[in-house]
Amino acid sequence: MTDPTYRRLGLPPTASRLAVVRAAVRALHPDTRAVCSLRLERKRFYRQMLCAHAARQAAGDTPTG
Repeated sequence: MTDPTYRRLGLPPTASRLAVVRAAVRALHPDTRAVCSLRLERKRFYRQMLCAHAARQAAGDTPTG
């Protein structure tokens, strides 16, 4: 099972790591992206999205919808 936040990004399993990060950045509210003190949390969020993407690729999931 993949992260529900990752599933909301709507990416195919064949997407590149850069595409995952770009989609994750767009998923964040602009105010969240602007606050410097939240930098570590943003990096953690991006890493979680990349890990979920890698797990989905490893599992061979097919896109739904």
